[in-house]
Amino acid sequence: MVKLFEVIFEDADLLVINKPAGLVCHPTKGDEWSSLVSRTRLYLGAEHAAHLINRLDRETSGVVIAAKNPLAAGQLGKLWESRAVEKEYLAIVHGSVKDDSGCIDLPLGNDENSVVAVKHCVRLDGASAVTEFWVERRFRRVEGEFTLLRVRPKTGRKHQIRIHLAAVGHPVVGDKLYGGDEDIYLALAQDRLTEAHRKKLILTNQALHASSIRLQWHGEERLFEAAPEEEFTNFHLFHHEGHEEHEGGNG
Repeated sequence: MVKLFEVIFEDADLLVINKPAGLVCHPTKGDEWSSLVSRTRLYLGAEHAAHLINRLDRETSGVVIAAKNPLAAGQLGKLWESRAVEKEYLAIVHGSVKDDSGCIDLPLGNDENSVVAVKHCVRLDGASAVTEFWVERRFRRVEGEFTLLRVRPKTGRKHQIRIHLAAVGHPVVGDKLYGGDEDIYLALAQDRLTEAHRKKLILTNQALHASSIRLQWHGEERLFEAAPEEEFTNFHLFHHEGHEEHEGGNG
């Protein structure tokens, strides 16, 4: 039987999950396995409703916190609203990122020039958005040059990390919407993804992983961490030998 998900931590109030890539957080259609929310109901039992405090895009893996009761959900919601939660991601991007660390400060809003309704973009009249990054590793494969980044969003805008990294010339590997050819996103939605599309994407899912969440919970600092999936790890660790690789600064 397929595993529901990896449980990182659980107590009377919290269920912390390592969400697999390719799974939506909230149901659209399909069976009880088709979303993270429905899987939490299977895990906890139908009489227990779990409230997802943070959400990740379908293709993004990593730490998701669910509250087991309305009181915990309210307390966690206030923490998120106050921006008192520190989130870190790992991202593999195209190209060799020049600076060992940096901060991207670009406002974001709806992309009115796109046929994709959910697409956002950098725009001067958009909402403030700030993303910090640190280079973990630069490496080369037969497909080209790549960089593994540690990323910390200081704001929580829709698709923020993916848009910001693409805006500075380093789109996330496998990103179907912000990778430079939005027809790939449409092809996926319309079930017409070709082998040429897959070769261009390189990875099945976009290489973005929510690696940790740090917060103060009941007077104690809590750190929840999750390791990325095998496809992500293999891509940046097991590349072809003989090519130059060097580490970046860690902040």
